[in-house]
Amino acid sequence: MDLRKLKKLIELLEESNLAEIEIKEGEESVRLSRGSSTAPIYAQAPVVHASHREPVMPMLSPVDASTGGRPAAEPAGSGLPDGHVVKSPMVGTYYSSPAPDKPPFVTVGQAVKAGETLGIIEAMKMFNPIEADTSGTVLAIVCESGQPVEFDQPLFVIG
Repeated sequence: MDLRKLKKLIELLEESNLAEIEIKEGEESVRLSRGSSTAPIYAQAPVVHASHREPVMPMLSPVDASTGGRPAAEPAGSGLPDGHVVKSPMVGTYYSSPAPDKPPFVTVGQAVKAGETLGIIEAMKMFNPIEADTSGTVLAIVCESGQPVEFDQPLFVIG
């Protein structure tokens, strides 16, 4: 990964209210973090952090002391209905429609087919379609249009 890409990632982190960005390209992996209130756990590969702008050892997932040192999990009772959860494949800004004056791609209660566009995520000036990976009915739309999203964050529930 070249320095220009790292600078773009740092700018994206600084311009958003995200706490952390992680990007993997083949064998290379970069995690940028604003900081953490949990104790860091160190790995072997060097990473560039936005606050240091030089290679440092990366922090892995946060550890919750109440779970005996295991990584903190999503809270039980997350409020999502039962069904297949479509998660964000990247960090960026979620949009429910192709343009502000256009109707949303999907609405709650709408039937969708696998491969149908559910929304888009803008990341580094690129618009990436989020497609349904299963057919069914949209039970919930978890994000609001224009909201920043993180990697692996739930976006939709399809039943």
